[in-house]
Amino acid sequence: MARWENGPGVLHGAKTGIPVEIAASYRARTRGLLGRDGIEGALLLTPASSVHTFRMRFAIDVAYLSRDFTVLAVRTMRPGRLGLPRLRARHVLEAEAGAMARWGLRPGIRLGVERVR
Repeated sequence: MARWENGPGVLHGAKTGIPVEIAASYRARTRGLLGRDGIEGALLLTPASSVHTFRMRFAIDVAYLSRDFTVLAVRTMRPGRLGLPRLRARHVLEAEAGAMARWGLRPGIRLGVERVR
């Protein structure tokens, strides 16, 4: 994608297509998953290289992605934590804890994003 916009999409490269909400604006990235009780699918923060879980209501899985959407690391974060920035990360994918293991996401896998209009 040349220019990122907020909105729905589908993530490819895992066991199945994953519905994803793209948060590309500063406001959407700042809000993230705050105030939510859960999420169907995942949230893609772009650009981003780190996240926090302060004021979150549930634990999340976080995947740090490189510029070409290769998974660099996957972590589970409980509420009230601060994730360290990843130097090569350009995007961050967030989902409910346990979701990324079910989807088969692990370091080294290359993902793709398709916008849904």
